[in-house]
Amino acid sequence: MARGEGAEPYAGALLTVKPLNKDIKTAKPKEQRPQLSVWNKLCFAFGGAPYQITGSALGFFLQIYLLDVAQLDPSYASLILFVGRAWDAITDPTVGFLVSRSRWTSAGRMMPWILCSTPFAVLTYFLIWCVPPFEEGKVIWFLVFYCLFQSMQTCFHVPYSALTMFISSKQEERDSATAYRMTVEVLGTVLGTAIQGQIVGGVSVCPTDEDNYKNNTIPPTVNRTITSLDETKKAYMIASGVICIIYILCSVILFLGVKEQKDSVQGKSKPLTFRQGLWLIASHRPYVKLVSAFLFTSLGFMLLEGNFALFITYALGHRRDFQNILLVVMLSGALTIPWWQWFLTRFGKKTASFCGNMWAIPFMIIIVSVKSNLTLSYLVSVGAGVSVAASFLLPWSMLPDVVDDFKINNPDIHGHEALFYSFYVFFLKFASGLSLGISTLSLKFAGYKTGRCVQPESVSSTLKVLVSPVPIALIILGLLILRTYPIDEKRRQSNRKALQAMLESESDTTDLGSIV
Repeated sequence: MARGEGAEPYAGALLTVKPLNKDIKTAKPKEQRPQLSVWNKLCFAFGGAPYQITGSALGFFLQIYLLDVAQLDPSYASLILFVGRAWDAITDPTVGFLVSRSRWTSAGRMMPWILCSTPFAVLTYFLIWCVPPFEEGKVIWFLVFYCLFQSMQTCFHVPYSALTMFISSKQEERDSATAYRMTVEVLGTVLGTAIQGQIVGGVSVCPTDEDNYKNNTIPPTVNRTITSLDETKKAYMIASGVICIIYILCSVILFLGVKEQKDSVQGKSKPLTFRQGLWLIASHRPYVKLVSAFLFTSLGFMLLEGNFALFITYALGHRRDFQNILLVVMLSGALTIPWWQWFLTRFGKKTASFCGNMWAIPFMIIIVSVKSNLTLSYLVSVGAGVSVAASFLLPWSMLPDVVDDFKINNPDIHGHEALFYSFYVFFLKFASGLSLGISTLSLKFAGYKTGRCVQPESVSSTLKVLVSPVPIALIILGLLILRTYPIDEKRRQSNRKALQAMLESESDTTDLGSIV
């Protein structure tokens, strides 16, 4: 009876404050939080540009820069490219682990990493494109600054990638923001290719008489009479300086236009050790399937990207047009991003991934099967760019689905989103380093001569293999793995509803606690 008497006043109190309770519910963080505006999405998207601008410049031009401008032996160039990317790959899970254990600040949890790493990334990137005035230790110079830049870039990109999960709790808004991001990132690759290509392409250390190259009438030891090597080095430095300025501007826009939403995370859990975090994501089957599939497809595209400039220059003989062909590829990709976003919304992400990767295969076959023709090269570049757009958009659009699936299956574990992104980037970068290292060594075995304007026929044949048969085989292998990826549209929609219910349940619990 005493217990009943104690309950009645409490019940009366609940009845009395019921209107107040209603007001409190309308002020729940979930409902009070506005939807992401176009401005927010654009500012978020600009944060992805630095990674792609520098990545496209390094991907398309670093190999040819080390070989023909810095004039390193192919074995040393291979060492720098492989060790640099391998080091970069190792730092990704490390940074991801540290980010996952970072505390929230007034600027958020991801943003301090992004802001602090920017000035160091800019400095080290610029120094990569500076040929030191000494021969002894030149290899160490490039290796050190390449590794340092990759570390700083990791401290920027891993938190930025994980930021996707903190800008909104709604899957539709994250997908939309990802589409904005991928559009800007592809535009970033266009910009990086354009800046580096047009500035560097404006100078040439070799004559550009295409017929002489095809007929091999120019001696390989021809003097560089058009422009000096020093002017070419200066052009690379100017291009890197412009890219550094853009890098800083994009970081500022990201900081001013995006605010992390702490309450989009479902709570707190006990911090995990690195080994525990690794085991958790490695045991999540959809994540393993997705990463394995995109590991092989991305490796195929990276082989194509890393050798395409050399292929255009030495196998096709389009030395004076190589920067324009690269630009066409990136422009085609940028213009088709919105179309792929519509396609994946209409037919599903898994189907879109199959179609997008398969689209590139015919063009890879044509470019090496048909006799060199400049017009055909441009047409093939337009078609291949469509597939490049899909390879950019779809992995980053599908990763949040895997994270959501993990949350549904592990409701008591929170705050480890950065690990999923960091390990994905780890595998991609390791694959990139492997592809660049193998391809550069292959060129050495094929007889590539550093600083020569004409290369042996064996180099041309090797480049054809590196941009067509090998990438095609890797893409097909990746798609076979993707067939076993278990998150289809039905499961994705089911996860979305379950996750929303979990968020609403937690919000209701928070409101009840505040009333009590």
